[in-house]
Amino acid sequence: MTTVHDVPQQILIARIADHLRHVSQVAPPQWAAYAKTGSHTQRQPAEKDWWYTRCASLLRKIYVHGPVGLSQLESDYGGRKEIGYFPGHHRDAGGSAVRKAIQQLESAGLVAKQGKKGRILTGKAVSLLDRQSTEILKEVAKTRPELAKYL
Repeated sequence: MTTVHDVPQQILIARIADHLRHVSQVAPPQWAAYAKTGSHTQRQPAEKDWWYTRCASLLRKIYVHGPVGLSQLESDYGGRKEIGYFPGHHRDAGGSAVRKAIQQLESAGLVAKQGKKGRILTGKAVSLLDRQSTEILKEVAKTRPELAKYL
C-alpha cells in the first residue's frame, strides 16, 4: 500500500489542493486575499488560491505528525523575521489562517479532535491521501520504471 511517505510532497499537496477546491465546506474567507500569513512575511501570498494549498499542506502535516495541536502548526508555518541588523528571530504564523483552515477541514469531515492531544485525520482523509498517493506513484512509475516494484 502506498502512503504519503512514498511520493513527492509537492505533487501530493497540489493534487489534494485540487480535490479540496471541489469540497463545499472548504473555501477561503473574505480576508484571505488581503492578509499576510504571519508577522514574519512582508506581503500576502502571491498565489491567489493559496488557501487550498494551505489546507492540503495541513492535511499532509497532520497525517505525518498527528496528533498535532494548533500552536505546533503555527510554529511550523512560521518563519524568520529580520529586524534591522539584529539577528533574525522566529515568529509563528498567523493563528487565524491555521485555525480557520482546521475548522473548515473539521466541518468537511477530514479532521477530528483527539481530546487534549490535538487534531488527527479521520478515516475519510486517510483514505483520500493514500488513494492520491497511489495514483501519483503510478504516474511517476511510468516515467521511472524502477519504481514500479513499489506498487
